[in-house]
Amino acid sequence: MNKFLSILILSVLSFSCSSDLDFNQVNDLKLEPIIIGNLATFDVQANQFVIGGLEQTISGDLLDFNVFKDSYFNNSLTRADFFFEINNTINRAYKINLVFLNANNSSLYSILFNVPSYAGFQNIVTKTEVFENAKLDLLKNTTKIAFIITMLPGSAIDENSLGSLKLRSSATVYLVLE
Repeated sequence: MNKFLSILILSVLSFSCSSDLDFNQVNDLKLEPIIIGNLATFDVQANQFVIGGLEQTISGDLLDFNVFKDSYFNNSLTRADFFFEINNTINRAYKINLVFLNANNSSLYSILFNVPSYAGFQNIVTKTEVFENAKLDLLKNTTKIAFIITMLPGSAIDENSLGSLKLRSSATVYLVLE
């Protein structure tokens, strides 16, 4: 009886169900990740707009923007949303212009912010810039971003002036990986 039971169990275990596996399904795989990251930031104190006792009405900086050197990332990118937040606690109004430049330093696109002067209450300016289609192609050709800050006429500032002009920004990028 033990032999019969052993043979029966062994024969049941030796038969199994299986189906053909289709490993070509991996070719149809499509991932659509969304990535959020910091873009740029600055914090300029009011007294930094004064050099040698004189107001500097124009200030700026140039940043390398080498995000699109990687061709895989460049080809996978379908959309980018840039979010900007500017907080002004200086008693002067400003215009801030972000200029996107190509490798030849030619302007491709610009974003202008009108920032009112501080009047004793929270003074935050926000903007979201969406890059898709032709606008995304301009962004993909960007190698540098110029930040140009223009101080508008108003109350005089000096080395003892208080307040700051702060920018925070982030990018949300949408990719399609196939």
